[in-house]
Amino acid sequence: MAEGIEMAFHPAGPAELTGVPSAADASASAADGDIAATGPGAVMARSVLSTATSLRLRLGDVAVDLIESHVLLPDGTVVLAVDAMSRAGGLLVAVRGRPGAVRLDVTQLIPVAVRSRVRARVRVLGTARRFDPASLESCDGDTLLSLLDLPPVALWVIEPVELGLTRDGGETTVDISAYRAARPDPLAADEAVHLQRLAQQHSDVLDQLATLVDPALTTGTARVVPIALDADGIVLRTEAPDRHTDLRLPFARRVTAGAGLADELRALLAEAARHGIPGCARPR
Repeated sequence: MAEGIEMAFHPAGPAELTGVPSAADASASAADGDIAATGPGAVMARSVLSTATSLRLRLGDVAVDLIESHVLLPDGTVVLAVDAMSRAGGLLVAVRGRPGAVRLDVTQLIPVAVRSRVRARVRVLGTARRFDPASLESCDGDTLLSLLDLPPVALWVIEPVELGLTRDGGETTVDISAYRAARPDPLAADEAVHLQRLAQQHSDVLDQLATLVDPALTTGTARVVPIALDADGIVLRTEAPDRHTDLRLPFARRVTAGAGLADELRALLAEAARHGIPGCARPR
C-alpha cells in the first residue's frame, strides 16, 4: 500500500525521492509565506490563472476563446498570444493603454468526472500593452519555456487592475497587490494528475479515507471521489443519487514538496486505521 501511494504522487518516478533540496522546494517554501501574507483568495486566483489551458478574452461586445495562448509572468501579469490580423488583435490595438478595457474570464473545473464540476471562476479587468522583451529578464526558466510554447503571433500583456474570484457560490474581490505578491499553490500544477491517479488506481485508499467521514454524511452514498488537492489538505466528495457533499481532510502539516504529499496521505490513512471513527472531516 505505501509503495503504491508513493508512486501515485510522484509521476516522474523514484528519482524525485532523493531528499535533495531543489528549486521547486525553495519555491514551495516561499509560497507558505505567500498565503499568510496575501490570503487564500490571491493564491487561488494565481493558481487558477497559472494552470488554465484556456480563457475567454472580452473586448467590448467581442468575445474570443484562447486555447493554450496565455502565460502568467512572475508578477501576475498575463501574456496573451493573439493574431494581429484577427478582429480581437485589431481591438487590442484600439484599446491599448486604456485601464480596465480588457476582460479575461477563466473557469476552473474539477479534474475528475463528477457532476457540478465548476470549482472557481476568475474575472480579470486589465490594461493591454504590447509585450516588452525586456520583461524576459525577470522571468524564470519555466516561464521562458512557456512563452516559447505560445503560438507564433503578436504578444500582448494584460496588467490586472481589478480581479474577482467566484467560488462556493459567492464572489469576492482580490486585492491586486496581494495577487501580485502571491504564488500558486505548490500542488496546483500537478493536482489533476494526482487526483486522476488516485480516483482511477487507488479505490482502496479512498475507501480508507472515507472512514474519516461522519457516517451520517455517507449514508446512501454511491461513491467517494477526490475532487481537490492543495498543500493543506484533500477534499472528498460523497455522491448519492440525488445529492453530494464535499468534505475536507486537512493535513497535519502543510505540504511543500511531492514527498511531503505522500507522507501526509499516509498520515491520514494511519489515522483511519488507528481510530476507525468519524469526525475528522468537515463539510466545505
